[in-house]
Amino acid sequence: MAQASENSPVEGLNIGTSASAASKKAESKDGFFWGTGRRKTSIARVRIKPGSGELKINKKKLDEYFTRPQDVNAVVAPLKTTKTEKSIDVLVNVKGGGITGQSGAVMLGIARALKNYDPSLIGPLRDAGLLTRDGRMVERKKPGQPGARRRFQFSKR
Repeated sequence: MAQASENSPVEGLNIGTSASAASKKAESKDGFFWGTGRRKTSIARVRIKPGSGELKINKKKLDEYFTRPQDVNAVVAPLKTTKTEKSIDVLVNVKGGGITGQSGAVMLGIARALKNYDPSLIGPLRDAGLLTRDGRMVERKKPGQPGARRRFQFSKR
């Protein structure tokens, strides 16, 4: 199969380009790299850029927003895995769901933003399981029942 040249008649078709051109960094005009994370009903929009290691969630410091240690550890896990906690500034807007769902959404958003920032970090993030979205959601309530799985009490007589 012949490869298309750089001046291909079909615009946007880059079949014969090198890997470095294909892995361009998705940077916005203000120097931020974006990542979106979701968990249960929580949605986190994450922006990162090279800096001094500042991490703000909804304009608060990490320890002010997440007070439980497991939530703090989940949020900083992608940064520790890639050893970038002191060299990247992270700004997060998160809404919806509860505290654990929000921390999981922030974790996925930071991992995806790091993937956009530097494609060479995909390996460690993937090995740690940080780029996999947790698809578990609350099961819906069924009609004629008091809950999703709960049934009314059975009466033999």
